[in-house]
Amino acid sequence: MSEPLPVVYLARHGETAWSLSGQHTGRTDLPLTEEGERQARALGERLRGANFAKVLASPSQRARRTAELAGFGSVAETDPDLAEWDYGQYEGRRTADILAERPGWFLFRDGAPGGETPDQAGARADRLIQRVRAIGGNVLIFSSAHILRVFAARWLGLEAAGGRYLVLGTSSLSILGYEHNLEEPVIRLWNETHQPE
Repeated sequence: MSEPLPVVYLARHGETAWSLSGQHTGRTDLPLTEEGERQARALGERLRGANFAKVLASPSQRARRTAELAGFGSVAETDPDLAEWDYGQYEGRRTADILAERPGWFLFRDGAPGGETPDQAGARADRLIQRVRAIGGNVLIFSSAHILRVFAARWLGLEAAGGRYLVLGTSSLSILGYEHNLEEPVIRLWNETHQPE
C-alpha cells in the first residue's frame, strides 16, 4: 500500500475589528476581537487529532494568536511570505470606498497603489508552495484571506488572480492536496466555517 498523499490545511485568522468592518488589513497589526479569540479556540477543536510535519504562521499577531489559541503556538514557525497582501494606499480602506473614487478597481487584477501587484503576491505564494511541497508531510498554515486565496490559486497552477473565486471567512478551514498523485493538485475542502456549539 502506498503512503497517503500530503495535505495542506489553510486556517484563516479569527475576527478582527477591521475584518468585521470590511477594511483591508494588510500590514496593520490588529489583535483579534473577543469573538475572534473564541473562533480561534473553536478552530483548535476542529483541528484536534490532526498531525502536521510543520506548522507555519504569518508574522501578524492576528495569525500568530489564532495559532496559539488553536493549540499550535509552541510549534508554529513564522514565515514572512505568509504576510497578508500589501494594500499600500488602500490599507484600512473598504472596497466600496475605493470603488467610489476608482470605479472598476479590482484587487486581483489591479493590485494596490504603493502596495503589491497580483504577480508580486503570487511570487510569494510560489516560494511558499515550493517550501511546503519539499516538506513531504502534512502542513498547517495560519494566515489572512487574500494571501491564502492567492496561495490556493497558485497551488492549482492558476494565475494569482484566480484567487478571486475563492472567498474565505474568518477562522475558516480549507484543505489543499492531490487527487491520484503529486502531479494532480486539488482543493479537498474550502472555507469550512462550522463552529461547534
